[in-house]
Order: sequence, then C-alpha cells, then structure tokens
Amino acid sequence: MPDIVTIRVATHEDLPALHPVIERAYRGETARGGWTHEADLIQGARTDISTLTAIVEDSAQRLLIALQDDATIGCVQVSDRGDGLAYLGLLCIDPTLQTGGYGKQLVAAAEDAARNAFHARRMEMTVIDVRRKLIEFYERRGYSVSGEKRDFPIPLDPLLFMDVLVKDL
Repeated sequence: MPDIVTIRVATHEDLPALHPVIERAYRGETARGGWTHEADLIQGARTDISTLTAIVEDSAQRLLIALQDDATIGCVQVSDRGDGLAYLGLLCIDPTLQTGGYGKQLVAAAEDAARNAFHARRMEMTVIDVRRKLIEFYERRGYSVSGEKRDFPIPLDPLLFMDVLVKDL
C-alpha cells in the first residue's frame, strides 16, 4: 500500500517546484530512473512554466498536484472537453517514487475531478502507441484502447502516433 499523499488543485505558487518534477519524469537521463518516461523517444523540454500557468488559469482545466510531506512528487491534468467528456494528461510521478502506487492515486483523483468539476461521464487520454507497458497500466485502471489514433502533437522523425484510451466514469 502506498503512502498517502495530499492531492489538491495546483496554484501559481506550486509551479516552480512542479515544473522540474515533470521534466525529470518525462525527459532526460533522470527520467530513465522510472518506467513511464519518454526519454528514449523525445528530446527537449516536456513543458514550461507559461504552459502550466495557462492550465492553472483556465476554468475548463484542473492541474492536480501530489504532495508528500510538503514535497511535490507529481501531477495530473484534467480538461473539460464538453458533452460529458474529460481528458486526462500530464500524469507524472517523480522517477524515484514510481511503482509506489502514487500514479494510481492521481488517476483516481483525476477521475473524481472530472466527475465533480466538469460532470464528465467519460474520460479519454492519449498515449504514444509504442509505450505498451504504459497502455497496460491504464488498461488495469479500466481504460480501453479505442482503436482511434492521433498524430503526435509535435513533428518528429520518425513519426509518433497516439492511441486514444477511453473509460466510462
């Protein structure tokens, strides 16, 4: 059983501590300490403070932050897509803490936020299609691969594609 973390809506003041956690979890050498990274597929920064600020300021989104003993350990983004659909993105846990059950707690909190804040009945997300272990993680949380593929949001060579996963809430 993982340690209990505090999960709450992020504020502007949280962003300087959160941003490096996101970068460590997704990209670069430190990301390789965890199992959910994109370091072997994509180079460069995952996000920046201005993008995170825009999420925090958008009433149609929630950026949830996970804290353990007042230390920032991860986050997840939930966006209202309308018509009862929400989108889950930017899920990350510090690589040194992955496999501790914290990601599961953040997914559950994101689903609660989608239902409570946006009255969502379904959640969707996109995962790079070659990241089978990550897709299997979400399948164990009740998500299904829809069969829909989307282009990766930035052009890369070779091209990457995203599988769309969905879950009824």
